[in-house]
Amino acid sequence: MSVQKSIVPEFEITTTTVYVDSESNPEQNYYFFAYKMTIRNQGDTSAQLMSRHWFITDQYGHVEEVKGPGVVGLQPRILPGQLFEYESACPLASPSGSMKGSYFFVGEDGQNFQIDIPEFHLIAPLALH
Repeated sequence: MSVQKSIVPEFEITTTTVYVDSESNPEQNYYFFAYKMTIRNQGDTSAQLMSRHWFITDQYGHVEEVKGPGVVGLQPRILPGQLFEYESACPLASPSGSMKGSYFFVGEDGQNFQIDIPEFHLIAPLALH
C-alpha cells in the first residue's frame, strides 16, 4: 500500500493505492490496482466536482487518457471543511505504472477551476524484486 498527499490551495488530495492480487493475472500481463482518493476542501466556499481527466501510464510508456463526468458516477458538492472519499480501480498491462490528472470544479460563485492531481505510483509487489 502506498499513500501520497498533495496540498493544492484550498484543497488537499490524498491517494492510497493497493495491488489487488486476487484480481490480477500476471501470466496474461494483467495487473489490477485499487485506489482511494480523499478530497478535502480547506477553503471558505463550497465547490462541486464536475469532471475528471486522468493519464494512466504503464511501465512501458503506454498512456491511456480517461475523461468523464464526476467520479464513480457522482458529482459531489464539497463544503468548506468537508472531505469526499471514493474508491476506484485501474488495470495495467505491466506490474508498475502511474496515474496523474485533474479534477474540474464549479465554485459556489459559478467560477470554474481545476485542481491538478499529482502523479502517484501503482506498483505490484513482484515489481520490487
